[in-house]
Amino acid sequence: MTPIRVVAALIARHGRLLICQRRHDDRHPLKWEFPGGKVEAGEAPEEALRRELREELAIEATIGPLVTSYRYAYPGRPAIELLFYKVERFAGEPANQIFEQIVWEEATRLPGYDFLEGDIEFVQALAAGRYFSAL
Repeated sequence: MTPIRVVAALIARHGRLLICQRRHDDRHPLKWEFPGGKVEAGEAPEEALRRELREELAIEATIGPLVTSYRYAYPGRPAIELLFYKVERFAGEPANQIFEQIVWEEATRLPGYDFLEGDIEFVQALAAGRYFSAL
């Protein structure tokens, strides 16, 4: 079975990454994640991420290179393929449109947040500096 493709943005500013907390009435309530979402049929991942960032944060983003991708399966659910892209630049100031809250945080402090299970290993690698040169 083909995994569901999910795109996520790594938006860095002044040495901090933008992270978002899911709403209390969402699936995986109050878990932290990177902004993004599902790729729709016929949509390129970069197009999907631009659309999601417009919807979620009201910004117009220039999507940069793919930083990493991997597959993850939550129990009893179809597998997802997560694709993390660097956001080169964006127009506008990120404004919370759908989340409980958004925060700019240092990569080393990310493991202190309650991230979605599918993001935990990646977050730990970010905190250890593994991908920081790509940002």
